[in-house]
Amino acid sequence: MKKIAILTLLLAGISILAVSAQNLSIPPASHPDSRDWQDLLSENLSDANYTKGIWTFENGILTASKDECIWTKKEYKNFILDLEFKTEENTNSGVVVYCTNTKDWIPNSVEIQILDDFGPEWATAAPTWKCGAIFGHLAPSQEAVKKAGEWNHFTITCQGQMIDVMLNGEMITRMNMALWTDGKKNPDGSEIPSWLPTPFAKLPTYGYIGLQGKHADARIWFRNIKIKEIE
Repeated sequence: MKKIAILTLLLAGISILAVSAQNLSIPPASHPDSRDWQDLLSENLSDANYTKGIWTFENGILTASKDECIWTKKEYKNFILDLEFKTEENTNSGVVVYCTNTKDWIPNSVEIQILDDFGPEWATAAPTWKCGAIFGHLAPSQEAVKKAGEWNHFTITCQGQMIDVMLNGEMITRMNMALWTDGKKNPDGSEIPSWLPTPFAKLPTYGYIGLQGKHADARIWFRNIKIKEIE
């Protein structure tokens, strides 16, 4: 009986550890193991809104042949988005969150920038255009993107007005949207691009998630696109 009781306690302890291992800090302190999370998009793209023939999902890799976004059919509120991306030379793309109008998404969403920081087209781009920036609003704290042709790892946490971006193991961007009360100037006084006039403090913190396609005539590839909704 004692052996059975000890074995039961050991199994219970293992179960507790397994559950604890699934508890994530918000935002995660490192890239999470997202293999068991929900796919953001199914491989047949039945859960996406996009133009047929532009976006393709083959052998686990999603890419586009033109500059058009692909959107989830579902709206998301609080979540962690974990994915990998690979750029071509001079790629300029992005992950779009909190989008409430996919037809006019640019002033009605938040874009986490994807950029080939090393490409000659963007080497001297403004800090708020660099990879991992909240595009036009908040520069990353450091350069963490790999050179074109290598896979990168993004973990993007969106909880209310807080957005955190981890790139290749480095937490590079943290935004509190409530501080962006002006549609022309960032809190540090730098200018916001004129095509982004909506103050982030007024943007809804829910919406569709999108991926930008072949913008700037350079391709982008995505894989292992996983999402976990959080409280």
